[in-house]
Amino acid sequence: MLVDSYVLLIICVFILFFIIILFPKCLKVYQKRKEERLAVKSGIKEIDMMSGYEFEEYLKALFKRLGYKAVVTKKSGDYGADLVLKGGKRIVVQAKRYRKKNNVGINAVREVYGAKAYYEADEAWVVTNSYYTRQANELARKCKVKLLNRDKLQEFIVRVNK
Repeated sequence: MLVDSYVLLIICVFILFFIIILFPKCLKVYQKRKEERLAVKSGIKEIDMMSGYEFEEYLKALFKRLGYKAVVTKKSGDYGADLVLKGGKRIVVQAKRYRKKNNVGINAVREVYGAKAYYEADEAWVVTNSYYTRQANELARKCKVKLLNRDKLQEFIVRVNK
């Protein structure tokens, strides 16, 4: 009888531990994954309405679905990279969420090129929901920086949502 009471007490303590400590953590992980799944379902029109930080988080979720380990860098002092991707290669990404009328200029290429050296990355990318200026395209070619414009971003979204 006394043994049964101890077993019952241990079971109750375990249940309380789960409810108080583990359940909120599990719920937080579930919510984050749910948010990532919903974010990836966003289309280009939703992206056009995002803030810069929301766009970075969106790209993190998108690249995770494409098989990369993605980390968003700190908001300031990031040395020109908004994300660091790890897959077969280490890739730094500069995220530029612009209004459709504005094109991404040469500074984004400069920043991510510097970030490539700082983060000791194999590749450097600039990803935008817009397009690039002629100067940005030219410098990117010379520096071997990959530019992913609005059309390429939409291709990634379609690939992930299939």
